[in-house]
Amino acid sequence: MNWTLEVVTVPVADLDRAKKFYAEKCGFTIDVDREVAPGLRVIQATPPGSRCSISMQTGMPRMPRAAEMAPGALSGLQLCVTDIEAARAELADRGVEVSPVLHVGATGWEEGRGDTWNSFLSFEDPDGNSWVVQEVPAELSER
Repeated sequence: MNWTLEVVTVPVADLDRAKKFYAEKCGFTIDVDREVAPGLRVIQATPPGSRCSISMQTGMPRMPRAAEMAPGALSGLQLCVTDIEAARAELADRGVEVSPVLHVGATGWEEGRGDTWNSFLSFEDPDGNSWVVQEVPAELSER
């Protein structure tokens, strides 16, 4: 049996603001935006080319044994791209405050591209949830 990670819940304070950010600024496709029960609204968005989506919701009862996350509490979500400079330019052109391209060097994080698997950038959504983008040598299906 395969266990696939297909949806990650991102805690946000304002669903409409988050939807606008992820659709317009990050270029995610909005797959679902509906009220599934009175007071329970779910928005699901998928990054271009991804097999994993994010879910943003309001009114969802908490699952037993699941910790509640405050808006902005998620850190280190990671997206992978084959061209870090193009990804940075696209995010910046869409109005996202994005870090410079960084790599891990002899003294820690250093500006500029690194070797294979060692080029990154970061950004936050309006709630402060943080994302890392890593350059990879090929699409997942080719690795």
